[in-house]
Amino acid sequence: MSRTDSAAAGEKNLQRVCFVLKVRKDRLAEYKERHAAVWPEMRAALRAAGWHNYSLFSDEEGTVIGYLETEDFDRARAAMAESEVNARRQAEMAPLFENLPGRPDEGMVPLTEIFHLA
Repeated sequence: MSRTDSAAAGEKNLQRVCFVLKVRKDRLAEYKERHAAVWPEMRAALRAAGWHNYSLFSDEEGTVIGYLETEDFDRARAAMAESEVNARRQAEMAPLFENLPGRPDEGMVPLTEIFHLA
């Protein structure tokens, strides 16, 4: 899944997690706009659930690459799944994605880390 490394001496071990999702090309501008103003309570819920250094990147075809660091991705995802604000956000965002059964956060399948230059 992902490799666990120490971010620096004395810091907690964090998993680096990378995943790919596909946004509908005709909805990509809307997807970007919605991420320009992520709800403060959603940001707080992500931080409380252990999502750190979370970033999203996209190309113009709608491929979205997500990256985050966390102590335990399964636990961080489960904490968000229990969050009311996350349920609202996922329901609102789901129509923007291609070929995604269920909620967008359920479609986050981690890529295998092959190389990391520390």
